[in-house]
Amino acid sequence: METSYDIQGMTCAHCARSVSEELSAIDGVTSVAVDVAAGTATVASASILDENAVRAAIEEAGYVLARPGLLPLL
Repeated sequence: METSYDIQGMTCAHCARSVSEELSAIDGVTSVAVDVAAGTATVASASILDENAVRAAIEEAGYVLARPGLLPLL
C-alpha cells in the first residue's frame, strides 16, 4: 500500500534525505520517495501506518506534516 503525505518546509536534497531516513525507520515501511518540489513523501508499507508515528518521524526530521490523514493511493 502507498500513502502520500504533504510536508511543509522541505527545500533541498538534505531535507529529502532527513525525511526519508526518519520515515524509513517506522515499522512496516518498505520504501519512501520524497519529492521536495511537490512537498510530498510517498510511503509504501505493508499496512496502514499510525498517523502519530508518521507525524513524529516528520517532526523529528525538522518538518511539519501539512495535511494529516490522506487516503492511500490506489
